[in-house]
Amino acid sequence: MKRILVVRTDRVGDVVMITGLLRELRKQFPSSYIGTLTQPNTAQILLHNPNIDIVLTDDLKKGSFIKIVKEIRKHKFTYGLLIMPTERASYQMFIAGIKYRIGVGHKLYEVITFMKSVSRNNYKPLRHEADYDMDLARKIGVVTNNIQPEIFVTKEERTESIQFLGNYGITENDFKIIVHTGSGGSAPNWSENKYFLLIKAILENFDKYNIKIILTAIETSHDFLKKIHALEPKKVINLSDQLGNLRELIKVISWSDIFICSSTGPAHIADALNIKAITLHCNRAMNCATHWGVLNKRSVNLQITDEYCRNHCSADQNECAFENGISVDQVIKNVKYLIKMK
Repeated sequence: MKRILVVRTDRVGDVVMITGLLRELRKQFPSSYIGTLTQPNTAQILLHNPNIDIVLTDDLKKGSFIKIVKEIRKHKFTYGLLIMPTERASYQMFIAGIKYRIGVGHKLYEVITFMKSVSRNNYKPLRHEADYDMDLARKIGVVTNNIQPEIFVTKEERTESIQFLGNYGITENDFKIIVHTGSGGSAPNWSENKYFLLIKAILENFDKYNIKIILTAIETSHDFLKKIHALEPKKVINLSDQLGNLRELIKVISWSDIFICSSTGPAHIADALNIKAITLHCNRAMNCATHWGVLNKRSVNLQITDEYCRNHCSADQNECAFENGISVDQVIKNVKYLIKMK
């Protein structure tokens, strides 16, 4: 029986990307024992996932290295998939005695620990991040092209969440549009002023619908909220400081009818929950929709054109003119499209 540890200790969107891999491992090796190693915060993405037997966490603090090694060893894993190279996890898997370990590329610490590897081939031709992740599962025998991520929310969690939303005047029958204005610096993004214009346009264009706009980004500024409050307080609800952890955000997103966001972690959460989404993407290879786009068929990836990028961004791409590369009108047009979609 295979005992497989999947390691991804980076950010929210990165961990969402391994959920398709976990499903395909379970499908290919139904009797296997599958574990994950992530940070404590991102482990909340994996709660109630039927494809996982054990969720291990590493807070990446100095004193916890040996503790994690002992925990990994206890589960007697025979395979370790290090989805993105980190020196810490490479040594943890090696010292814990995982016999067959696969990483990405040929970092010195991977060579020293005798790790096998797959190559991303300098991202040519460019593929989706979830597809690159799946290459490690393919290396041990998985055969699939299904890279769709998935997150599981229980009935009880959904009930708790709609009760929570009810405290803010949001009901199950409202048409709920989440506008997540932050990106945590993980991707180019609009300014809050541009998001303000979008929210104003949503209120003006969809008055006949029972619209509730929900704000969820922790980066939301006081000045932005003051401007928003001056619009229609009963229709624009700020939850940015009311969600205590990532799981609470996941539960709220599970109730949204449309989710609007730049190419960042919460967009991938919406994707994995099969929520209709509109995501905003830069043209650069590492941020574009080909690499980081929402995958579910109910969503729209809006990307700045190559021509706009060449004319307005610096040649070295350090100066990004993202703000005006995608218009409010483009988003509104796609909100109309998604509202009509069943």
